[in-house]
Amino acid sequence: MPGTRRLSQRISEGDGIAIIVAVSDVDAAGSAEEQGAKAVAVEGTIAGIRTATTLPILWIGAAPAVEADAVTAGPEDDLRGDDLEHVVNVCDESELERALEHQDPEIFLLSPSEDEHEDLLEAILELLADVPAGKLAIANVGVTTRAEMLALEHAGVDAVLVQSAGVAELIGV
Repeated sequence: MPGTRRLSQRISEGDGIAIIVAVSDVDAAGSAEEQGAKAVAVEGTIAGIRTATTLPILWIGAAPAVEADAVTAGPEDDLRGDDLEHVVNVCDESELERALEHQDPEIFLLSPSEDEHEDLLEAILELLADVPAGKLAIANVGVTTRAEMLALEHAGVDAVLVQSAGVAELIGV
């Protein structure tokens, strides 16, 4: 098993798009790893998660992050002061622009609003076009099929945050 818990490294290694699975317990974390996920995302503290998986843990809940390797932040949050990797969550072009001006992050979580976009996949692709080369982009969209995964991969998305543990099907294993 890979030895690093750096989210950026895990997303970047290997071929294809990386899958980050949102989990709510240690069994789901272990299952996600067994199926080929590159990281897990949590909204709150999960007792024993560090021993259940070697994958990086992305904190997507409210602060403070517990046992996380990376944490989501807003476009204008102050990212200094901790050793965590920061994943800046942006919903539209103006938030992306503010994040680049204020923080210049390495990783973006592209999360268009369902209220403002009929086609979330298309909204992800529009946001992706504005992400500078060399930055990592994680799509936060309800991907449920291999075809959707391939469309995001073909467009240049580095990773996708999924809500299901059916990772093997999405990867095509």
